[in-house]
Amino acid sequence: MSSTPVSINSKISHLIPVAPYPNWEQLLVDFLLTKPSEHTQRVYRTDIINFLRDLDLSLGKFLTCDRYQAFELVSRYMGQMSTKNLSPSTINRRISAIKSLVTYAYNCGKCEYVLDNVKSLAIEPYRDTSGVSLAQFKQILAAIDETSLKGKRDRAILLLLWGNALRRSELAGCNIADFDPDSKTLRIKGKGRSQHEIVSLGTSARAAIQYWLIARGEINPTSALFCSVNPGYKDGRLCTQAIADIVISRSKAAGVNKKMSPHRIRHSSITAALDATNGNVREVQKLSRHKNVQTLLVYDDNRTNAQAKVTNILDGLI
Repeated sequence: MSSTPVSINSKISHLIPVAPYPNWEQLLVDFLLTKPSEHTQRVYRTDIINFLRDLDLSLGKFLTCDRYQAFELVSRYMGQMSTKNLSPSTINRRISAIKSLVTYAYNCGKCEYVLDNVKSLAIEPYRDTSGVSLAQFKQILAAIDETSLKGKRDRAILLLLWGNALRRSELAGCNIADFDPDSKTLRIKGKGRSQHEIVSLGTSARAAIQYWLIARGEINPTSALFCSVNPGYKDGRLCTQAIADIVISRSKAAGVNKKMSPHRIRHSSITAALDATNGNVREVQKLSRHKNVQTLLVYDDNRTNAQAKVTNILDGLI
C-alpha cells in the first residue's frame, strides 16, 4: 500500500476534516488503491464523494457514527437515489462503493461497524443486447476522413471496439507499449480484473493503430495509446467519456440515428460473432470475456428470437 499521499479533488477537501479524526483523506486514498483498475478507483471515488455531499456529511463523521446511524444514513441515501429515477444497477454500484469503504475502514480499525445489513436492489436480468448491423457499422467507418489525424485515431478506436468487443474503460487505459504490432496483440486490463490480459487483433485494427501512431509521431511507450488532437489538450489521454463522444459523433455524422455508445458497438460485435459462429457461445466468450456464460446466452436468445419461433409453432397448431 502506498505511503505517499495522492491528491484528492480540491472541490471535496471540505468534506474530509482533519482533527479530531485520523487522516481521513489518506484513508480514502489507500482504500481506492486497493481497487484493481484506475476506472474503478475513479468511479468509487465519485460515488463516495457524491454520497457525502448529498447527505452533507464529512467522511470522518460518517465512519465514526454508530451502526444504527450508519444504516439510517445509507438507507436514506438509497431512498433519495430512487426518487431520482436512477437505475437499480447504478444505485447498487454506489452502495457497493460505500459498503466497501466501510469494510476497509473497519478492517483498519477506523470504524466500528460494517454494512452487511444494507441489501442491494433486485435487478432484472439484462435483456437489451441490440446494437447496429454490420452494414450500419461499415457506414460509420466509411464516413470518416482517413486523411486527417483525428480520422486515423477514430477509425482505430472504432475498429478495436468492433473487432475485440472492448469496453471503453479497457481502451482508455491502454498505453503505446501495450500495442505489439509484430504479434498483432494489445494488452488490456479487463473489467474487474487485477491483472492485464493479451487480446489478439485483426489485421485491419493493427494497421489502423499503426497509421494513427505514425501520423501522431509519439514515441514514448508510456504515453496513452489514444489521446486528444485538439489544441490545448494535445496528447492528453482520452477518458471514457471522450471515447463515448467519438462513437456518438461519428455515428451521427454517418446518418445512423440510433442511440449509440461504445457498449452498443460491443453488443453489435458480440451478436455478429454469434451469427458468424452459428451460436458457438464458448468461442464467442473468448471475445467478449464475460465471466458468466449465461450472459452470452441472453445475446444468443435475442439473436435467434427463440420465443417468437415457439409462439409461431403454437399459433400454427390452432
